[in-house]
Amino acid sequence: MSVDRLPTISAKDLISALERLGFRRRTLGGTSHVRYVHADGRRTTVPIHPGRDIGRGLLRKILRDIELTPDEFGKLL
Repeated sequence: MSVDRLPTISAKDLISALERLGFRRRTLGGTSHVRYVHADGRRTTVPIHPGRDIGRGLLRKILRDIELTPDEFGKLL
């Protein structure tokens, strides 16, 4: 999967992929965003908005946060 072909993805699918990678949920104060933290120090925040997908730009930012390439992410899906 190239950078130009990043999919739009639901927050549920993104969270599932993060958990398979070993990230654990750390809640923030509200319910619209959830922070995920890995034991090695990587962290990212995922917005939870029912009925809305994670756009390509935000997905690209999250992949940079967790130090994962689009190709590696594509294999998780």
